[in-house]
Amino acid sequence: QVQLVESGGGLVQAGGSLRLSCAASRSIFNIRYMGWYRQAPGKQRELVVGSTSGAITNYADSVKGRFTISRDNAKNTVYLQMNSLKPEDTAVYYCNLRFGDNYYWGQGTQVTVSS
Repeated sequence: QVQLVESGGGLVQAGGSLRLSCAASRSIFNIRYMGWYRQAPGKQRELVVGSTSGAITNYADSVKGRFTISRDNAKNTVYLQMNSLKPEDTAVYYCNLRFGDNYYWGQGTQVTVSS
């Protein structure tokens, strides 16, 4: 079993930045997939960015050029850098990592962008 703990959410004004962290309870060196998703009130969870071990990274059109996914293997942590935030980015953000054949989710962190 793997635990993922997210942090870094909060309240920010439009145009501001936040960096979300997803800390894993075991090494992420060999993860096969890392991704961030979000769910706004009354909406379905949607992909923000997904990246495979083959270094293929897909960003949602709505965040391209503003959000960046990265990782620090030494810290067993995956990040989501979010710049130029917009009110429509308001949602609960979840990380999703694949270890072997299993996918694991974090508990979510709230991001609220005020206009």
